[in-house]
Amino acid sequence: MRSINQAIKDFFTFPIRAFTLFEKDKFGLSSLQTERYDYVSEEVTGKCLDIGCGRYNRFIKEFVNNNGVGIDVFEYEGLNKKNIVKDMTNLPFKDESFDTVTLIANINHIPRSIRRKELTDIYRVTKNGDQIIVTMGNPLVEILVHKVVWFYDKFFKTNVDVDSERGMKEGEEYFLTDKYIKSLLTKIGFKKIRRKYFITQWGLNHLFKGNKIEY
Repeated sequence: MRSINQAIKDFFTFPIRAFTLFEKDKFGLSSLQTERYDYVSEEVTGKCLDIGCGRYNRFIKEFVNNNGVGIDVFEYEGLNKKNIVKDMTNLPFKDESFDTVTLIANINHIPRSIRRKELTDIYRVTKNGDQIIVTMGNPLVEILVHKVVWFYDKFFKTNVDVDSERGMKEGEEYFLTDKYIKSLLTKIGFKKIRRKYFITQWGLNHLFKGNKIEY
């Protein structure tokens, strides 16, 4: 967890970080990825399943002390066979296997045609009484950052954009509205949906948390 001093520095440098620090921390400042992971890790309880874990399965390894599993459909650098699940609508886990399931900056990349089916299986592997956590940025910011990262890679010949590396599939979207996310989670069966803003990102990014409650 970031110190108060680090959070203060991150707050005042957010505009600079938003256009330069995407995945790697530099100059004593937190990257946007580190910042998201830090906020989400504060909410995680128990064993965690991180959906769309990305390169190196970083959230599970660095932010929840390896207490969980990170999975992805794409063979990003730093992942092994155990991390790869090609069909996210049929997760290879028993019912109620996890205390927390996270979708960090990627629920919009689940193709619309299978979104409800995938979330239904996520509901299945979540323990009764436990939680799902989803992050999503302001719509305008989501589009802008996607474009900036794409341009950054082109200009500096880097490979920061994981979406470009994997390729955007039909039915993926740059963002989902808060209303849609809350409605979707509710229809799947999650209750007590609440929202928490990321203060050090000036409230332009946030998370939703919902609980699986079966009677």
